Amino acid sequence: MLLENETASQTAGPFVHIGLVPDSVGIKQRALVSSELCSLGIPDGSKAIEVTGQVFDGSGSAIMDAVLELWQADHQGHYPEQSAGGFRGWGRSAIDPELGHFSFRTIKPGPVTTQRGAVMAPHLAFWLVARGINLGLHTRMYFPEDLELHALDPVLKSIELKSRWSTLIASSIEPVAQNDALLRYRFDIVLQGDRETVFFDI
Repeated sequence: MLLENETASQTAGPFVHIGLVPDSVGIKQRALVSSELCSLGIPDGSKAIEVTGQVFDGSGSAIMDAVLELWQADHQGHYPEQSAGGFRGWGRSAIDPELGHFSFRTIKPGPVTTQRGAVMAPHLAFWLVARGINLGLHTRMYFPEDLELHALDPVLKSIELKSRWSTLIASSIEPVAQNDALLRYRFDIVLQGDRETVFFDI
């Protein structure tokens, strides 16, 4: 039921890229945010990582017009307002039209202590928008090497079906070269179907 004078709504897109990632559609301007979260350098004591992945619909087809934002703590588990060294903790990536995936370069976050004293395992928070999505979707990516911490994470423990945790855990990618110090991960997001990623109502 429409209220009198209610503003009409529509899905995000197909022009969402113009406002969020203008470079991806050939509009050159000074970027406020990018997929490189460490453009000012890697904070001392942190580990550089690269996260790539694809977004799939319920039929298994890749979605090519998605835009993702990444939010995270630094390697000490501090968010930007507390972080030393100018680490921003926020990035944005469009799907690459040729490769079909998103990509972020950042640092591995540390465990985050909540205001109530619970410890969240290292994670990246993602926000996703694309044509056909009325409201942005929120999810998380956890790291495969932190399984012991996953068992203590209050957000993971809030998911009733433990079998669904796997949709939030990235996979490691082998280093490109023996002396490559960059840690690489793959994290695919599935919008519907049997393998649907867990999304959070925030």
